[in-house]
Parts: sequence; C-alpha cells; structure tokens
Amino acid sequence: MNGKAAEASARSSMERPGDITFRAMLRTLGLVERVMQPYFAQFGITGSQWGVLRVLHRAEAEGLPGLRLTDLSERLIIRPPSVTGVVDRLQNLGLVVREGMPDDLRARQVTLTPKARRLIERILVGHGGQIDNIMGPLSHEDQSNLQRLLVKLNDHLNALAQGVE
Repeated sequence: MNGKAAEASARSSMERPGDITFRAMLRTLGLVERVMQPYFAQFGITGSQWGVLRVLHRAEAEGLPGLRLTDLSERLIIRPPSVTGVVDRLQNLGLVVREGMPDDLRARQVTLTPKARRLIERILVGHGGQIDNIMGPLSHEDQSNLQRLLVKLNDHLNALAQGVE
C-alpha cells in the first residue's frame, strides 16, 4: 500500500460508523437527484417544481383547492423564500396561479392550472417505472427495511427540528 492509500485507510478506520453512513446517505440523495433531473427535464420542469406540483396535486386529492405558501413550505420542508421562487417559476410557466382566499382576502393560495393537471398526469404515467428503476437493486424486503429506518430517522429529525424552532 502506498502512503496515500495507507493514510486514507487509517483515516477511514478511525471514522465512526455514523459519519460513514451519513456521507453515504448524502451521496445517495445527490445521485437520486442526478438521475431524476433529466427525467423531469423531459417534461420542461425541475425536481423542485415537481415537488410543488405533486404536493398541490395531493392537496387536491384531499379536497383542498390549493395551499398557502406557508402550507406548501411546511409540506415540502423547505424555507418559504425558496418555495416562493419555485412557485414564481411555475406561475411563469402557466402551471399554477395565486388566488385570494375567500375567508381571508390578505392571504393567497397557490392552485394548479388545467395545464398543470395535464402535465402531472403525463408525468405520472411513467413515474412509477422511474422509481422502480431507481429502487431496482433492492428487494421488497430491503425496501421495507429502508422505509422503516427512514421513518425512524425522520421521526427523530422532526423531534430535533421542533427543539430548534
């Protein structure tokens, strides 16, 4: 082993398992984004824009006509200024509109346009296959275990975030 390889090996053997796992998780998230961006680009949107469209689509399925920016921000776990920028770009594409709320004229809600609903349906046609492609190397049992671990980590992180706010 040369000097650099020995040094890297010694450094990695001193690292805590949590450090290695944390880096692996961040790398995996980056790779998921790298794989998904071209998928969404073929529809003329970004992954962030898809997140907003999907949350609004799910809200409609719950019987809500739209969501306030603060509600979008909470559901996406993204700071409100970031959500505002994404919504601005979606509005420029004609995919969402901001409308006054009947019970509070000062508040504005973001709603999908018919054009957005058509786009979402087009994306959803192949979306399951794209996810299957990404999750392909994991068995159903592996996926269930991963989901269980992610829920456990999410619950912990939510508790930590509550203490920070």
